[in-house]
Amino acid sequence: MPDTELVRRVVETTGLSPSEAARVVDDVIAWYAEPVEDFVRRRHAHHQTYGRRNEEIFDLIAAELADRNVAPPSLSARQLRRMIYG
Repeated sequence: MPDTELVRRVVETTGLSPSEAARVVDDVIAWYAEPVEDFVRRRHAHHQTYGRRNEEIFDLIAAELADRNVAPPSLSARQLRRMIYG
């Protein structure tokens, strides 16, 4: 069960039921708990699907990481490449 105070706040501000609010809170927490490596791999695959080249993809992923609520440290293109290809 997520933080009860946070769930109560979501219930009060959205009109969701407590069980719905708890599910939303769990989903958001899971989204931001995704390990950096998993995020990088997922976003790389997404951008490749749309025909982007690695040089552009690495710049996009670096910018996306910087915009996350809990942003990890800045990663170079080399570090991003190593996460994807080992």
